[in-house]
Amino acid sequence: MNVRSARENEIDQLAGIWYDGWRDAHEQILPQELARDRTLLGFKARLREALANVRVAGPPEQPAGFSILKDDELYQLYVSKSARGAGVAAALVADAEALLVERGVETAWLACAIGNDRDARIYEKCGWRRVGNRISVLQTAKGPFPLEVWRYEKILARRA
Repeated sequence: MNVRSARENEIDQLAGIWYDGWRDAHEQILPQELARDRTLLGFKARLREALANVRVAGPPEQPAGFSILKDDELYQLYVSKSARGAGVAAALVADAEALLVERGVETAWLACAIGNDRDARIYEKCGWRRVGNRISVLQTAKGPFPLEVWRYEKILARRA
């Protein structure tokens, strides 16, 4: 699976993957107030801001999924519905882990919505371990939105 840096001309496609994936995974388990804030335009803006840290699986202009890194966090991971079950998520996670190691991160983390069992299984299959719950402060159009999430961690490197 080819994983590469995202291109600006793919933002619309990636935003569509994010929007559809967010609705599919989160709409039924998260507060409606948050769902109303998660729009296609909002995802496009967030992708533009994060473009330097967006990695894509799939050929140019035909993305099957993407990840976003933020400091020591695997911040976002989304796979198109048509590509699920094809190893795209595992390839994106492995790529993210390798980049985090290059950055010197020893223990990486990610947040998973409580009740998002499908994604939790993916993370666990990739060797991530749920270490508890935490409050994640999400940014919305109306300001910060505190949300309790599952915190996952993975030790990527040991100190020498």
